[in-house]
Amino acid sequence: MVKFSDSKLKEVEQIIQRYPEGKQKSALIPVLHLAQEEFGGWLSAETMDYVASVLNLQPIEVYEVATFYSMYNLKPVGRYLFEVCQTGPCMLNGSDNIIKYIFEKLGIRPGETTTDGMFTLKTVECLGACGYAPMMQLGKNFREHLTKEKVDAVIDECRQKAAINN
Repeated sequence: MVKFSDSKLKEVEQIIQRYPEGKQKSALIPVLHLAQEEFGGWLSAETMDYVASVLNLQPIEVYEVATFYSMYNLKPVGRYLFEVCQTGPCMLNGSDNIIKYIFEKLGIRPGETTTDGMFTLKTVECLGACGYAPMMQLGKNFREHLTKEKVDAVIDECRQKAAINN
């Protein structure tokens, strides 16, 4: 059974308290972030049902939000999630070529994870950095003006970090 740790549950309660009585639905987006962080980087149906129960919502209300925003993962993802922008400015500046190159390097298409569980490729809508196209988000950081060489460097960096942390 899915259940927040005591420390995460305290965070959830603090988030809920930011909003007026009866308006706990306003806490849904930040609580989903906590749930994704707590339960392996993705939101299973069981996790979304649990969040609904914590916030006293109908499960469909949680599903609607989780499926709308690309920042939520609805299936397991790799240790490193490459979220490549595919909106107009990035496409005009070569994001399709970056996606193709990641496939050539790692053998994964958008929505797929490498067999070793290290990398997942995801395409997303505008990340709000059109002047730095093509770009992607990796964790909390943007990687901008992407080229094949920069993608190689990002992959190497991730592999080095993984080796250190193992």
